[in-house]
Amino acid sequence: MSYVPSTGAQRREMLEALGMSDWRELYRDVPAEMLLTEPLDIPEGMGELEVRRAVSAMAAKNTRFDTILRGAGAYDHYIPSIVRSVTSKEEFLTAYTPYQAEMSQGVLQSIFEYQTMICQLTGMEVSNASVYDGATAAAEAAGMCRDRKRRVTLISAAAHPDTINTMRTYCYGAGEELRVVPAKDGKTDPAALEEMLGPDVASFYVQQPNFFGLLEDGEALGRLVHQAGAMYVMGCDPISLGVLKTPAEQGADVAVGEGQSLGLPLGFGGPYLGFMATTKKYMRRLPGRIVGQTVDSAGERCFVLSLQAREQHIRREKASSNICSNEALCALTAAVYLAAMGPKGLAEAARQSMAKAHYFADTLTAIDGIELAYPGPFYQEFVTTAPRREEILSALEAQGILGGLPVPEGILWCATEKASRQALDRAAAIVREVLSK
Repeated sequence: MSYVPSTGAQRREMLEALGMSDWRELYRDVPAEMLLTEPLDIPEGMGELEVRRAVSAMAAKNTRFDTILRGAGAYDHYIPSIVRSVTSKEEFLTAYTPYQAEMSQGVLQSIFEYQTMICQLTGMEVSNASVYDGATAAAEAAGMCRDRKRRVTLISAAAHPDTINTMRTYCYGAGEELRVVPAKDGKTDPAALEEMLGPDVASFYVQQPNFFGLLEDGEALGRLVHQAGAMYVMGCDPISLGVLKTPAEQGADVAVGEGQSLGLPLGFGGPYLGFMATTKKYMRRLPGRIVGQTVDSAGERCFVLSLQAREQHIRREKASSNICSNEALCALTAAVYLAAMGPKGLAEAARQSMAKAHYFADTLTAIDGIELAYPGPFYQEFVTTAPRREEILSALEAQGILGGLPVPEGILWCATEKASRQALDRAAAIVREVLSK
């Protein structure tokens, strides 16, 4: 069966125009040993119904958990049905890069609204049109902070390991240096940070809440960074900003983060999006695109690509970033989610996540042998010690519960607004039963 849309007669006509009699003559400059002389050793094709049965059988092997108590960068939040309803419209789902503003007003407006909401969420003055994911956003932020005299980037050891590794890869590729600031009791050690803030340091990155779920003293860390003349980059959980101080209020120069929580399902790791926002002072350092609002020749409101670092495309050796695109559909999803939830809804999701995490922590630590690994306030994640950790996680999995993430200190647990009190009590009962044996 041929999937070439032209007919046999049309192909013969084209070959005649080229002075050829057979399509194989098109490959006459290819060495004979490189040509395929026999059909590929692959199974015969299947009909649509057969394919559906085969794929459904594969999907049936997946495990779907009724309760998810694991976060570590990807979170099981409730997604209003309107989010998928809007983002699945073909006008958005199949939209291409909006270079031609007159043909792309809908997509440009959706990006502009997304940027506006990210600024409102972070307290910053300007946002780009998103980047690939949260770790990429952190690495790109480090790049935009460097100058000729300051080439060293600092990052807290309490940040997500994937973010540390991504930033290390970026620094290595750029010939720059990444130094990790030690953690103490699960949080950034301010004394170590102060000692490491030399005249060659361009920026410091801290995650708020950090990888262990703990709340850092963001304002105090920011003051140390600015006193040393460096820039302050804060990675943040976007839903937590419904109840916590914004990065701007904590003194950050750049706010970045993973936008998966904003209406994107877990999806086995993606696609997600990275958000980036900063002050007007550093607007021209932002990588990627910025969509702006203006008026057309008739005085009507319209949208355009305002800023885009063209050297990323045509003068790559001078570019400070290799970001040339954005996660537009994921950014649209985040915008629809934020619009649907509104300030009150977002704050309620954050409050419930925080309250349920604290309830679960109290319930677990009432069990003999379970203790909090680190002191201090936390948001929706926390680390406990965990004797017989593998048995605990296996027992939970057998009951349709995805337990926390194994970490050297024990288990990193997470509870979002989707976790009911009954489910948390049931999980704690399973842990108690395992440890009582």
